Amino acid sequence: MFSAIRSSALPRASIRAFSTSSARRADLAKLTLIGRLGADPETRSSKNDRSFVTYTVATSNPGVPDPETGEYAPTKPTWHRVFSFSEASNRYLMTLKKGSRVYVETAFELKEPEAGADPTTPHGQRQIFLRHESIKVISPPKPSSTESEHFE
Repeated sequence: MFSAIRSSALPRASIRAFSTSSARRADLAKLTLIGRLGADPETRSSKNDRSFVTYTVATSNPGVPDPETGEYAPTKPTWHRVFSFSEASNRYLMTLKKGSRVYVETAFELKEPEAGADPTTPHGQRQIFLRHESIKVISPPKPSSTESEHFE
């Protein structure tokens, strides 16, 4: 009895959610970043004179503790460059400041190297293109020492 209700209530795609067959329209490539803005977002123009905003997010993962001392080695940040082509998002992004702690969702695309390109150049290397989807400010930038002196 319930199987008849279930089969009529659910769309066919949701029934085969874990199928091994191809489901191209449901493919997803998404990256979530939690980190700090490395600089104020910048407006740029494409070759077609279309304006876009680019910004960088610095993230770091805790290292593995040293087995003898138990201390964590200092980690270097990983830098992620994100591109936004949405006019509404771009206006908001331009209000953000360097050092803001942010939660960012991006779609990403892997670009293969161009055939015959020099492997020491960006065109000869695999690149990850991050397209902005959403951003939330977790906390504003920390005030610098010169700013705090100014407000005292």
